[in-house]
Amino acid sequence: MADATGSALVAGTVGALVAELTVMLQSAGVEDAKREAGDIVAAVNDVPRFWSLLHEFDVVNESTAASCRRAAQHRCSGAPFAYAVGRSAFRHLTLNVDERVLIPRQETELLVDEVLAREATGLAIDIGTGSGAIALALASEGRFDRVIGTDVSSGAVAVARANGNRLASQLSAAVEWREGSLLAPVAGERARVLVSNPPYVSFDEAPALPESVRDWEPPLALYSALGGMAITASLVRGAPDVLVPGGLLVMELDSRRASLAAELALADGRYRDVSVRFDLAGRERFLIARRKDE
Repeated sequence: MADATGSALVAGTVGALVAELTVMLQSAGVEDAKREAGDIVAAVNDVPRFWSLLHEFDVVNESTAASCRRAAQHRCSGAPFAYAVGRSAFRHLTLNVDERVLIPRQETELLVDEVLAREATGLAIDIGTGSGAIALALASEGRFDRVIGTDVSSGAVAVARANGNRLASQLSAAVEWREGSLLAPVAGERARVLVSNPPYVSFDEAPALPESVRDWEPPLALYSALGGMAITASLVRGAPDVLVPGGLLVMELDSRRASLAAELALADGRYRDVSVRFDLAGRERFLIARRKDE
């Protein structure tokens, strides 16, 4: 076997494994198969993406090679890359992910920025935590006393808890995981921050989603009734009962409906400093509001 430069590849090495995975991915029609093959090997080994290029002649043990082959087979079936390798980067964290949780997005990293720019102490609550990305980022980067992550999905809570246990040494605040719908798991709590990236896709918008999202990511975390606004509206109505006076509400929303969410917050009458912030593409993305002081 030889690589693209004609150099001989030694069986059982990183280079040979990348070449093998490249053939698998090419046969399934995966674009840029060689790059993805290298990325799979790097992800499974939990090393930087360029690692396979610098370690072409390193020997790969059979257990690692088998894990890489399984990941490539999963990718060949159409699975998003993060699900295929079982992990996803979020800010400075590496999270384990599978089909029970959404794959963390870059936009959501900005949601964490919006919170940390305004608050970093007291209790922070993340509603719809999924993989635990937001809650764990706040617990590792902020100075919060406590962080609570909730989800209606028992599978998601299990993923988040496992991520929290694995990343415990990187956290500066205790994180608690609770299962339940919307604000029910935090009834009686008084938070300085309530943050959420809730389901906001309307059911009739499903056909327009990319196949990698529509066919793989959990519907419970994607879709919401009432034109995508049902869960958002419930959180806007209920958040003042959980927030302390002056407490901060931050939500990531569909760019087409962020202004509508702001209107709901203004009409509610219990918020001040209501605004909409933009994502990196210049689209309205985040609702920012504070509970009025008593």
